[in-house]
Amino acid sequence: MSGQGFHVHGPHDHELEHAGHGEHHHPVEAAHDGGGKSMINQIAVCTAIIATVGAVFAYMGGLTQANAGLYKNNAGIKKTEASNQWNYFQSKSTKQSLAEFARDTSPEDRRQAWQDKVTRYEKEKAEIQLVAQGLEQEARDWDRKSDEQLHQHHRWAQATTALQVSIALAAIALLTRRKWLEWAMVGVAAGGLVVGGLAVLHI
Repeated sequence: MSGQGFHVHGPHDHELEHAGHGEHHHPVEAAHDGGGKSMINQIAVCTAIIATVGAVFAYMGGLTQANAGLYKNNAGIKKTEASNQWNYFQSKSTKQSLAEFARDTSPEDRRQAWQDKVTRYEKEKAEIQLVAQGLEQEARDWDRKSDEQLHQHHRWAQATTALQVSIALAAIALLTRRKWLEWAMVGVAAGGLVVGGLAVLHI
């Protein structure tokens, strides 16, 4: 502890310090320090790699979650636009029905004028219907993309969690120097990488 502040050592710091000075301060550990040093170095390197990959996975998880929300919002906008078009279509249908009624009840010399309106409304309805159907298809496409991104987000989250557990196992392995914990760390990390690969492949 210095005169101006203090520094808290983590488990990695203690283990690395012990590895460097074990012969002088820990004679019992020094007897098997060759193997211990090797184990500590291996775990330190693996932990650094796992942490780096985990940071990438976490970023991808956040990105896909944001994309899922954005795509779902786009789907909602397209659904609203499609609904507006169908309302417009219904309005034209009502006008067409009124024009057909007027055509059927008007004198002979006025019927052609009403028929022209009926024809125009029919054409406008067909155009509006195409637009509405196109917007509905866009909404479905955005919904599908949102679901895909959300599925990827879950994969990235699962992979990130596995790597975090692996790092925790690495810390315990450093403190206890148990070889089976080192293998458990490697196994869990490998599982996380596999899940991350599934996320990359959209599986």
